[in-house]
Amino acid sequence: MAKRYLIKSGIVITLDDPARDGKVLDLLIEDRWIRAVGPNLSVPDAEVVDASGMIVIPGLVDTHRHIWESVIRNVGAEWSLTTYLRHLYYGGLGGTLRPQDVYIANLWGALEAINSGVTTVLDWSMVNSPEHADALIQGLEEASIRAVFAYGTPLLGAGAFWSRDSQLRHPEDARRVKQRYFSSSDQLLTMGLAIRGPEFCAWETALADIALARELQAICTMHLGFGTWGPHDHSIRRLEEAGVLGPDLNFVHCNTLQPDEYRRIADHGCSVSVTPEIEMLMGHGYPCTGFLVEQGAVTTLGVDVVTSIAGDLFTQMRMALAAERARVNNQTLAQGVMPEQLALNARTILQCATTHGARALGLEDKVGSLAVGKEADLVLLRATDFNLFPVNDPLGAVVTSAGPHNVDTVFIAGRPVKRHGQLVGVDLPRIRQMVEATRDYILSQYTGLEGIAPQSLANAVQA
Repeated sequence: MAKRYLIKSGIVITLDDPARDGKVLDLLIEDRWIRAVGPNLSVPDAEVVDASGMIVIPGLVDTHRHIWESVIRNVGAEWSLTTYLRHLYYGGLGGTLRPQDVYIANLWGALEAINSGVTTVLDWSMVNSPEHADALIQGLEEASIRAVFAYGTPLLGAGAFWSRDSQLRHPEDARRVKQRYFSSSDQLLTMGLAIRGPEFCAWETALADIALARELQAICTMHLGFGTWGPHDHSIRRLEEAGVLGPDLNFVHCNTLQPDEYRRIADHGCSVSVTPEIEMLMGHGYPCTGFLVEQGAVTTLGVDVVTSIAGDLFTQMRMALAAERARVNNQTLAQGVMPEQLALNARTILQCATTHGARALGLEDKVGSLAVGKEADLVLLRATDFNLFPVNDPLGAVVTSAGPHNVDTVFIAGRPVKRHGQLVGVDLPRIRQMVEATRDYILSQYTGLEGIAPQSLANAVQA
């Protein structure tokens, strides 16, 4: 018989039916799916999950994260984007990675995401070899996260690939990976292609890489329109003229596009991953959230890298909201007028982290909202914690006040992967030891990080 769970008496934000959002409801999960949402459900043979004192939300969707960097977190608190690229990609420590290193890095990074309420993530992976690809996928599989594995170019010798005149095509191994791991769409892991895009390789190469992604029926994601690399390239216009814009294209950052390009993105159903905290910290440019929402584009959120920030989407929701409101407020203040109405709203931002993210990754039929017939990816937040209690506006509380420490329970595809604040079936002490061993190896091979003094957990405890 299918396993049944009855999520009982939670304050539910479905993002499916606004009239129900914020009401006390029950959810019935049967096997993978949500079978019922409503008040006072009675299912005698279901395992009851007491959600009283909890806010229940759809699982969060991170559309842009380099997961492997979990093992070198916080090494770049003072790094600009160019410093980051120099250390990690162009002759940097990314080339030191062995398959076993990226396996544990992806496992640890995926568990970090789950622990903070992220149930779906696009892993923008740079892949040094077929063995590395297998290991990266293994890490995601063992974490039991829902993920898009976006196969990218090698970190080793990255300079040969990442240049405006590079005619190197995307690694052929992507075809093997598609056939071996992603022959079915009815699984937690799906296929993506992380391409360089028209601002980081030759134009013909970018078009060929997009064609390969479509051949493989894979989401095609690329960095575009940020820093000093893309403001005058008019890449979106050129891609439209080439007839290749479509819902399967995901653009990352897009800080410096022209106003008409945001409209073109929306017109063709493309998506954009905004990573507001990293963009403001490292020098990509100001987040374009408001421009995208104004045009009706599929606007999503991502953590990007944990070398400089924490790996949760609650922070990114607050950053996106604050940055856009600050931008608009300053325009009003410059006219000598106090702002009366604020830009964006909490519901829109939560949609960016859930429903819009699912749509961008081609998963809108499966996840992103708490609707009957969708797979049961959901998060229970402890509303009795100091930062959420008392709850007066549940949706506003989630966006403006919640954090990873409030995440009590997480379900992915109907299976509990976190209960009572603890990951389920995860040997954290063993994994931490593996993470430290990988961290120590990587930093022993790359000596370019001045001021970084790795500290083992054992030594820290003894100290």
